[in-house]
Amino acid sequence: MGMTDLATEEVPKPGEWPVDPQHDIAVTEDRIWIDGCFDFTHHGHAGAMLQARRLGKELVVGVHSDEDILDNKGPTVMTLAERGSVSAVDACRWSTSSIPHAPYVTSLPWISHYGCHYVVHGDDITSDSGGEDCYRYVKAAKRFLVVKRTPGISTTDLVGRMLLCTKNHFIRSLTRTLSGDDGPGSQAERSDAAKEMAQRIRDYASDETGLQPGSLVLSYAETGPAQEASMGTQDPGSYTTVVDGALPKPGQRIVYLDGGFDLFSSGHIEFLRQVVKAEEALARQTGWYDDTPARKERLAGNNGGYGPTYIVAGIHDDEVINHWKGVNYPIMNIFERGLLVLQCRYIHAVIFSAPFTPSKAYLSNLPFGTPDAVYHGPTTFMPLTYDPYIAARDLGIYREIGNHDFQNVNAGEIVQRILRSRQMYEERQKKKGQKAAGEEAVRRRENMEKEAAALEKERAMTR
Repeated sequence: MGMTDLATEEVPKPGEWPVDPQHDIAVTEDRIWIDGCFDFTHHGHAGAMLQARRLGKELVVGVHSDEDILDNKGPTVMTLAERGSVSAVDACRWSTSSIPHAPYVTSLPWISHYGCHYVVHGDDITSDSGGEDCYRYVKAAKRFLVVKRTPGISTTDLVGRMLLCTKNHFIRSLTRTLSGDDGPGSQAERSDAAKEMAQRIRDYASDETGLQPGSLVLSYAETGPAQEASMGTQDPGSYTTVVDGALPKPGQRIVYLDGGFDLFSSGHIEFLRQVVKAEEALARQTGWYDDTPARKERLAGNNGGYGPTYIVAGIHDDEVINHWKGVNYPIMNIFERGLLVLQCRYIHAVIFSAPFTPSKAYLSNLPFGTPDAVYHGPTTFMPLTYDPYIAARDLGIYREIGNHDFQNVNAGEIVQRILRSRQMYEERQKKKGQKAAGEEAVRRRENMEKEAAALEKERAMTR
């Protein structure tokens, strides 16, 4: 639909719309439409959805099909299922609903059918295959609103990191960076950058309206270098509050999980969704939803009730992930990864710089108390020489999520997809004014991946 003309556009009939409702609903200015490719998610996508959500009371997110993106822009890295209604878009806490197969050229009949008056997009220009503005029709109808594009992050930036194997995006210490004591530039520049980063963390920690406080954000510190402490420490460590947020409510189970969450993808999201599903099943078995005085008291509260689980996500430092995975992983630094975890509707609290191995001392001294469960999912991305969750096993709180449809979608898989289509992505980089990787740089990346794989194999053999 890159060359869509209003006179010839085919509008679905009742029964043909990709998701309900099948009949037009009343258009309201409180229901906002935003659309896009949302190819391997970064916090710029989430930032656009946050800004759009703040403009209304509901946010409808249109997700373009693989075929439309191919016709207008080129092949996607992620499939529609990985990008849209199954995972990334629906997992964003500011998204009310997602509409797969939304037209690449934003269509007035489509946005009106789903009851949206305004369409929101960033302050950059998006063109179809014919070079025309994808938002020309909604602009002409004066139903278009502009939000600021999130600086410093884009799909193009991330592809460049993959192809050029750069590490200058790494953050040595998020705590020192947020205080303005670490990072590039002068003291004044570091101070300004720190303020912007702190504000963005506060924004992404907001609730589903985007306007009120939501998730609690903490930073953890332990003694000794992070790599040396990766096997576990008996030091309980200390916590700094980065953003105040909601604490666990009476009766909620505390669930802890951790990871790198690099290139926060459908693999991570499906794991989190399965954790929520497992906890919901347990809650039903144990009477959480039964008609009891405790449930009536919860429903009578100011929040109109709350769920049975409070999920805490620990996020590892850049140097810890690079120690285990090598090359230039993580592709996203801890700040970028943290924002993506924060925007996920399944998360209630985030702990930056969480230890790679959650020891008994760490788990027993979490600010919420010892968790009721520690979850881990299927992963082959970071083979280890030991079990990081032995303390959780000893405490009897270790739980595993089994295999699922997106279990192989991780940072390594995404990088391999990019490498397999490197010529196409280099052309995209050139068109956007970015430096092309060149054959030598690509070979270097491939050799580094092989070396990292060999190291992983060696570690596995010494277990």
